[in-house]
Amino acid sequence: MLIPAFEPGPRLPDLVAALRRADPDLEVVVVDDGSGPVFAPIFEASGDAGARVLTHTANRGKGAALKTGLAHIRNRDPDADVVTADADGQHTPTDVCRIADALRTDAATGRSALVLGVRAFDGAVPLRSRLGNAVSRGLFRLATGRRLSDTQTGLRGIPSDRIAWALRIPGEGFEYEQRMLLRLAPDLVATHEVPIDTVYLDDNASSHFRPVRDSLRVLLPVLLFAASSLVAFAVDTVALLVLQALTGWLVPSIIAARVLSATANFVVNRRVVFRARGGPIRGQAVRYGVLALALLASNIAWMSFLTDNGLALLPAKVVTEGVLFILSYGVQRSLVFPRPDMDADAVDRGDPPISRPDGAGHPASVSPLTPTRSSS
Repeated sequence: MLIPAFEPGPRLPDLVAALRRADPDLEVVVVDDGSGPVFAPIFEASGDAGARVLTHTANRGKGAALKTGLAHIRNRDPDADVVTADADGQHTPTDVCRIADALRTDAATGRSALVLGVRAFDGAVPLRSRLGNAVSRGLFRLATGRRLSDTQTGLRGIPSDRIAWALRIPGEGFEYEQRMLLRLAPDLVATHEVPIDTVYLDDNASSHFRPVRDSLRVLLPVLLFAASSLVAFAVDTVALLVLQALTGWLVPSIIAARVLSATANFVVNRRVVFRARGGPIRGQAVRYGVLALALLASNIAWMSFLTDNGLALLPAKVVTEGVLFILSYGVQRSLVFPRPDMDADAVDRGDPPISRPDGAGHPASVSPLTPTRSSS
């Protein structure tokens, strides 16, 4: 069990105690993300309740706290599954156990999936949370084409064989959890949704998460890429229609139009979308060129197939570009204009976390719930 916490309320020790009562074998790791001395009594009480507390000397963000905890758990027990939960008490011990049970069930059936505790946004849900999740779900579906019931849930189950994957995802703040979801489709990670209770305490006043702002911050590169691609699509389409009308040749028209639009697209993506101006332009151009050739070949093949089977040129163009859009974004972000990802074995950049003993006065271990596979 992993709980990142920044300036938590007084309920945190009670949550730890309740989790230990619900499952005495469940090891609880709390990461104090630089909350400061004012909140030290809360973390000391959490340690007394049975948690192992890791401390950042300065606030580094929820993503950094999650990575510190994940690295700690993986180092102590590589076979441990991990359940993450928020520190504000919104996730009940019963729901935590549901996520842990789902991880065990998936493991027993040979399935490796990110388990998501999903809430029903009805009834007495604060308006900020209801609207924020609706916007986040809509933006997520627009960006990925994938539907999730709850894109802002902090109650997640990460199987042991996905810990290294989770550690490689960039991000230090709240955007980290959103980026994890954005990596699901490109990295072929399955999801398993588990319904949980919808609990908001004091109208969710203790939350530091800003739903719309933080969601837009995460999805901004995707939206910029979509805008860049839309402009390139317009240039490409107009050039294609004009050239094909003038020459009557489909393939040469596709090639000429694509060269024109690809050049403009490379400049915009490098400078605006992925902000990779500091990288070696020659290598980026070569990789972009290889990708452009691959996309061009796919474009020609698909459009020839569709038009040969009776579809008009413009609809064939729209269908083909829509399919290639998702592939192009993933390849450009990961290979053409890559940013250095945080290494899975070195997630504690800056000051190393301070490890506090548990209530028994000795370091708490992260031990398995079952002899062959464990959950933390």
